[in-house]
Amino acid sequence: MRKSAKRIFAAVLAASLAAVSFAGCGESTSSSAAGGAASGASTAAGAGKGQVYYLNFKPEQADQFSAIAKAYTEKTGVQVKVQTAASGTYEQTLKSEMAKSDAPTIFICNGPVGYKTWGSYCADLTNADMTKHLTDNSLALKDGSKVVGLPLAVEGYGIIYNQAIMDKYFKLDGAKAKSVDEINNFAKLKAVVEDMTAKKSKLGIKGVFASTSLKNGEDWRWQTHLANVPITHELQDSNINVNSSVKEIQFKYANEYKNIFDLYLNNSVTDKKMLGSKSVGDSTGEFALGQAAMMQNGNWVWSDIGKVDGNVVDKNDVKFLPIYTGHSGEEKQGLCIGTENFACINNKASAADQKASQDFLNWLYTGEGMDYVTKNATDGGLGFIAPYDTFKGKSPDDPLAKQVSEWQNKSGIKTVPWDFTCFPSQNFKNKFGADLLSYAQGQKSWDDVKSDVVKTWKTEAAASTQS
Repeated sequence: MRKSAKRIFAAVLAASLAAVSFAGCGESTSSSAAGGAASGASTAAGAGKGQVYYLNFKPEQADQFSAIAKAYTEKTGVQVKVQTAASGTYEQTLKSEMAKSDAPTIFICNGPVGYKTWGSYCADLTNADMTKHLTDNSLALKDGSKVVGLPLAVEGYGIIYNQAIMDKYFKLDGAKAKSVDEINNFAKLKAVVEDMTAKKSKLGIKGVFASTSLKNGEDWRWQTHLANVPITHELQDSNINVNSSVKEIQFKYANEYKNIFDLYLNNSVTDKKMLGSKSVGDSTGEFALGQAAMMQNGNWVWSDIGKVDGNVVDKNDVKFLPIYTGHSGEEKQGLCIGTENFACINNKASAADQKASQDFLNWLYTGEGMDYVTKNATDGGLGFIAPYDTFKGKSPDDPLAKQVSEWQNKSGIKTVPWDFTCFPSQNFKNKFGADLLSYAQGQKSWDDVKSDVVKTWKTEAAASTQS
């Protein structure tokens, strides 16, 4: 990964409620939940202190945030409500909730593109306590020099693999590699994957890759995360600042995208014509049950792997590879690290509620609640890599989060920043996802997919500018 941790983070503009994922990222099902009610004494103690309403972006962490809200209410008497939007519906949920009298006091803004819509709701956080503790001020979402959003985590994604299955393969006669260290470009990855497919019965797997989830709302790994890799290379070629509006692209590295996407499709647990019914949860389950050796996802997925009934993957065997596509010089490429989402305070809320919201975040990131941030998700924590100096010496116990940190610090490796913060709209992503499904099912040519990406980007970017 690495353009410099600063460039990564900055380009990333980062703030995953981490997890996206915040990644982006999350499963297709989600729920709303309210923080636990406090006892009568606590409620009385909290009277006049304002209230907090957090609209959560990450479905996979709904339970954790609800538990955190309950703990904070019991500690302070301040009521904290948490509602979680379903995967792929955050923007429409936010629009609906902001129209209500009891609107969210803390919400997530999706980088500079999201700020175009929600900028008038973002309170000035320049002098907030959390801002003062950022390890790098460039990580904040800004309007000029004014800080308007704060990252709650830094995340990473790539190709997750099961070391136990890979070691079994490396011992087979004729294996195309003897260790994962030899896999540092697409050509080698392709050779290994295709040979593993030919020998899948010996490996005891149904496919090398878990299902490429192309069900509507479950395709964010491809129309956002995977697309980030070729788009980032294109933007870097042109020295385009992702903090500004990117009006059009050429999809210059569409063939590189096709390389890795085809590899996923053709070496999968599931026939590519059946992928329109597959979810991220299906993919996670296949990996957890040892039916697949690899899957593309981010560090946030570890908690879901651990929750799968019958999980056979030891946490010491869960590792990351970068997403290799055949791009020149990719031997020095690392994981995709950054964040796309920022926590913002609703400046339309009452002064008391705004203060209560900042106090809640301060408690979580600079006070007694910090353990909730770094504690393993399977133990009720968030498992975040938090970019604040208050966490110096503290890191998540999550094995994938540790992998992100290791890759981030590898000498000579350049991180791929999260430049998908500049993708023009959710409509663009949805259209791309639908085209990918049509391609996988043999209903659309790759040339048509590429053409649609270029056209839709330009149209959506223009519409965003006009709005």
